[in-house]
Amino acid sequence: MQNSDDADVRAVVDGVGPRLQAVRAARGITLADLAERTGISTSTLSRLENGQRRATLELLLSLARVFHMPLDELVGAPESGDPRIRLRPRRVNGRTVVPLAHQPGMPQAWKIVVPRAHAVPRLKTHEGTEWLYVLTGRMRLIVGERDMTLTAGEAAEFDTRVPHWFGSDGGADAEILSIFGSQGQRVHVGHS
Repeated sequence: MQNSDDADVRAVVDGVGPRLQAVRAARGITLADLAERTGISTSTLSRLENGQRRATLELLLSLARVFHMPLDELVGAPESGDPRIRLRPRRVNGRTVVPLAHQPGMPQAWKIVVPRAHAVPRLKTHEGTEWLYVLTGRMRLIVGERDMTLTAGEAAEFDTRVPHWFGSDGGADAEILSIFGSQGQRVHVGHS
């Protein structure tokens, strides 16, 4: 007879492959790209995702590093019973980034603090849709040929396949709320 704790562990272990696949797909990364970035062969990654191979700690740590995710979040470890949310800020490209959403494959939410010195545009493109809301300060946003400054309380939404960049306008730090979804997912604002 199996107890509920064993069943919970089995469910987490069985769900690792689909979670890995969902995280990779949500970030628009191919198996070949992931293999190059982790040093794990594409066949091993494929077998991990489809459940033909169990993930080792070594493999999971490499994947967590590339995905910039805590290991427990990557594997979908069950909550420990403590209801407090422990936001784990980290530095990414000179910015402080705090993940606010934890569901692979779903729109991702981030609080981003952009220092005033982060003002040199480096346009990029990738699959998806991004929604930005300026909490404090001013943010410079370039989308295609448009170059604009957004202030606290303003928002923007754009297709990330269009060359884009956002950062400081050079005058002050900016705090931004970012919601990123895979291609076709857009933010829907309700009206009261």
